[in-house]
Amino acid sequence: MIELPVISEESKKRKKPDWLRVKLPVGKEYAKVRKLVDEHKLHTICESGNCPNMGECWGAGTATFMILGNVCTRSCSFCAVATGRPPEYDTDEPRRVAEAIKLMGVKHAVLTSVNRDELKDRGAEIWYQTVIETKKLSPETTIETLIPDVKSNWDALYRMIDGGQEVVSHNMETVESLYRRVRPQAKYWRSLEQIKLTKEYGKRTKTGIMLGLGETKEQVYKAMDDLVEHGCDILTLGQYLQPTKMHIEVAEFIHPDLFDHYREEGLKRGLKYVESGPLVRSSYHAERHVNV
Repeated sequence: MIELPVISEESKKRKKPDWLRVKLPVGKEYAKVRKLVDEHKLHTICESGNCPNMGECWGAGTATFMILGNVCTRSCSFCAVATGRPPEYDTDEPRRVAEAIKLMGVKHAVLTSVNRDELKDRGAEIWYQTVIETKKLSPETTIETLIPDVKSNWDALYRMIDGGQEVVSHNMETVESLYRRVRPQAKYWRSLEQIKLTKEYGKRTKTGIMLGLGETKEQVYKAMDDLVEHGCDILTLGQYLQPTKMHIEVAEFIHPDLFDHYREEGLKRGLKYVESGPLVRSSYHAERHVNV
């Protein structure tokens, strides 16, 4: 049984600090991306995940596309993506995503997906075909794939990452002690093993962790050490923001100075690149992570 989050009186009174304020999405480039996403019937994690950087990224002409639908088989307590039984996936999706990326003319594309635990291959073939089609239409475009937990289906993992993408990301999301509450259907060490196998396959590896869920500094340091040990190259650290009252509440708003400290600490401990800040999300400044 999944424990539902309890909204405390303290949380109800807590207001976001000034450093978490973002501008509303506007501008010609934003409108262009909006039109392309709608016309090609595409899903973006920017929208489904209520990303605070949507205005900035779409305004720059980039977006993170979410394949395999917008209904997830997991019920993580932090995530705004809809949970349930997903509809049949669209086998034409790889072509449509590739065409949209070509029309947008992006130099670096980020692809992610919901979890499709009901599929034997976890959606690996659609992952593979999407990367292949994108590379075919836009050979100069570099690609990052933010892939889900494959539940130790390593054949599915290898198919997912075999299309020629430059960066493979898999988010840890939180520290080990909070997994049962934050990611009840995932396992900390299984995700680390997935990162390790991805690195051994020859890929540049990346992960993301949310802060402000009640973790301690020592727990963040340990997560960094575990990631280095398992071959992770790039780490993103950002502030967790509660999507709705039904999701786990924010325990703490992390000050920007502490994010700066974590960036320095991560590099000191052996990570090659650390993107750390209150509004940082997995695909934020992803184009910088290709050649580190």
